[in-house]
Amino acid sequence: MRWKVLLPMILANSPRVMMGGQAVIEGVMMKSEDSIATAVRKQDGSVSLKKEAHVSLIKRKRWLNIPFLRGIIMMGEMLHLGIKTMQYSANESIDKEEEKLSGKEFALTILLSIGLVLVLFKLLPLFLASKVQPLVSDSNALFNFFDGFFKVGLFVLYLWLIGRMSDVKRLFGYHGAEHKAVHNFESDKPLSVENSQSFTTLHPRCGTTFLLFVLVLSAVVYMVIPLNVGFWAKYGLRILFLPFIAGISYELIRLGGRFYHKRSVRTLMAPGLALQRLTTREPLDEQVEVALAALNAVVTPEKKAVVD
Repeated sequence: MRWKVLLPMILANSPRVMMGGQAVIEGVMMKSEDSIATAVRKQDGSVSLKKEAHVSLIKRKRWLNIPFLRGIIMMGEMLHLGIKTMQYSANESIDKEEEKLSGKEFALTILLSIGLVLVLFKLLPLFLASKVQPLVSDSNALFNFFDGFFKVGLFVLYLWLIGRMSDVKRLFGYHGAEHKAVHNFESDKPLSVENSQSFTTLHPRCGTTFLLFVLVLSAVVYMVIPLNVGFWAKYGLRILFLPFIAGISYELIRLGGRFYHKRSVRTLMAPGLALQRLTTREPLDEQVEVALAALNAVVTPEKKAVVD
């Protein structure tokens, strides 16, 4: 089960930007300004909870909290935290009799996942775009349009395919539970399973939306790469530009969440929200309970959730 769900999760369940969390195996990780907490539903039905202090580098070093750079730092931090919490959840969600996932096994999974990401969403789209290059002549814009089209298409297809797996469906249920709990926290309603369930599973600051922004923006940024450079040079430069593109995407998601009440912003965010329908599922009450357990651990006492 662990290997079956862990790899798709790493590829699809992206790190969240700004405040929030992410779904993990049989659980949810929540992050506040000064701590993170991971709640995992164990095989016996109990909930395992782990909390630790965490203050972002951009909070500790104010001079790093500048546009674009802070997005790169936040992305790196959330990726690091996500990997740690995924390993914790993978081991907590299994029976005591089962062999826990070792650090070496987990590291191998991460390396394999990164390799697959670079092949599926960088190398393959570039290869396909190079095959249609004779049709676009010397148009760099059209070449990168096809590159972006193939990237987005492959990403959507990938999410649709893994979403048909039973274990991943349950993971996406926890993703939906995380979103509902965050919506509940950001509202004026008291935190509870019932109130959380009244909210949508879609959230404008979701990492799925962030990834879509990265894919679309890359088609624009990559136009600075000359069309006449070699295939492998194009590929290498695309990888080098990723942090810069992530920094821009972070700022756009940040602004989108801040001004989501404006119709024009909601229109721009609509494709990302639509894509979340592939990465979230309506959660069970027991999944929302886990999300609220993680949330309770990182919020102030007056905001504690009521969990039946």
